[in-house]
Amino acid sequence: MIYRLLALNVDGTLLQTNGRIHRSTKDAIEYVQQKGIHVTLVTSRSFASARKVAKALKIKTPLVTHQGAYIAASVENPVYVSRIKEDITHDIVRFFEALPCQIRLVHEQFSLANKFKIHHDMLVKTVFTTGDPLFYSQQFVNSLSEYLQDQPLTPLKIEIYFEEERDLKDAKQALEQMYPEISAIELDALRVDIVPSGVSKLSGLTYLGSQLGVSLSEMVYIGDALDDIPLIEAAGLGVSMGNSPFPVKRASDWVTRSENEQGVAYMVKEHFRKQQPIQFLRKMKIIKN
Repeated sequence: MIYRLLALNVDGTLLQTNGRIHRSTKDAIEYVQQKGIHVTLVTSRSFASARKVAKALKIKTPLVTHQGAYIAASVENPVYVSRIKEDITHDIVRFFEALPCQIRLVHEQFSLANKFKIHHDMLVKTVFTTGDPLFYSQQFVNSLSEYLQDQPLTPLKIEIYFEEERDLKDAKQALEQMYPEISAIELDALRVDIVPSGVSKLSGLTYLGSQLGVSLSEMVYIGDALDDIPLIEAAGLGVSMGNSPFPVKRASDWVTRSENEQGVAYMVKEHFRKQQPIQFLRKMKIIKN
């Protein structure tokens, strides 16, 4: 099979646990792009945060960000945008304000959150890894619902960080019954992302592929999280990281090394070195476009 696009999750895949990209990973991404293969990021992160990673890897293909709600190469010219309506946003915020959790409204240019003290260290690290504050404003207010009454907002997604696992399960079930206009994507036992109905990482990657003329069967996807499973299953080659939980590994065609063992670089060396450059394949009329 000839692969024409490599799509990667960011956290737990490209980034090591120290938040850095290993030199071998950068070299591997450059190697793939030199072969004429598109490379993109598919992430729950904001566009501002994902673009920093893409810049370090010299990726110019549009990025699938905000769980698929925002696809762009530049914030000024998005390829695709889907937002949660003002009234639904307000209702969801009121619903979650009755629970002990952090509520974060995420826009492509800023985020807005309630002042809730997070006690889990892992959650603190997750919440505060969203882009450069010089270019991406992060504001905290005492009452989100009161703020939205005066300044309505149509976010790309709403991130909820819970203290208790049972609160997430109950809230997710109740939300999906009350609001068919949204989808609740469970990232782990303490976090759920709320996006417009029909939006997902998979729908975003599929849309990007249609714009580039690349089918899912011509894609390689590498990920590590539960919300990566649909992409791993749909891609021509679905790869999970060695640090992935078992359900993710079970869904994949191939398991590479962990993020701290340069799993992305290892996978690229094992698979893409065997594939001829896209330009050569076109010249030999093996592929048409």
